Amino acid sequence: MMSREGARGMEWNGWSDGNPPEHHTILPFTRILAGPLDYTPGVFDLLYKNAGKRVKWNDLDKGTSRINTTLAKQLALFVVFYSPLQMASDLVENYENQPAFQFIRDVPVNWEETKVLQASIGEYVTIARKDWDSDDWYLGAITNEESRTLSLQLDFLEKGKVYIAEIYKDAEDSDWKTNPYPHELSKLECTSGDSLVLKLAPGGGQAIRFKAR
Repeated sequence: MMSREGARGMEWNGWSDGNPPEHHTILPFTRILAGPLDYTPGVFDLLYKNAGKRVKWNDLDKGTSRINTTLAKQLALFVVFYSPLQMASDLVENYENQPAFQFIRDVPVNWEETKVLQASIGEYVTIARKDWDSDDWYLGAITNEESRTLSLQLDFLEKGKVYIAEIYKDAEDSDWKTNPYPHELSKLECTSGDSLVLKLAPGGGQAIRFKAR
């Protein structure tokens, strides 16, 4: 048994009012304590715009079904939710010409070390994990319905090494409810003595790959 669901996973959004943004900030303190979680993150078609073949099978207005996160938060969930068996859960065409898909291509599932850097149940979570097969670190930070600014020390990185931080973050105008798609990609050089300021949109998140040089 590599992983199991045992929670209201991503597909719940397709036939209900969906999981609220705070849901993701509760699971690390509840369900995930019991072991790996098969949540199937990585949806880019957050409003189901490219899902014309969806069938209405209950009394819920099909037009109200959606994913209640920003796109950047979908990336961050690959780090926050541990599972040794992951997948790119959206339709292939929804990943085409999407630079942010590179994070899904890069992020591993087998970790040598995990550090919970910041957390408050139902509010926010920041987790860093070290790749088993390299010196790279990955970070995921998520928030609930509220926007949030977090100050983060990078002292979990190996001292004496230089890293390139590949950052996938919410845009200034991102909002899970009104504008979930905008995101920004950037790179910067950093070491264990540096710090970062993470700005998370309402229902948003940030994913970072720290690539060792």
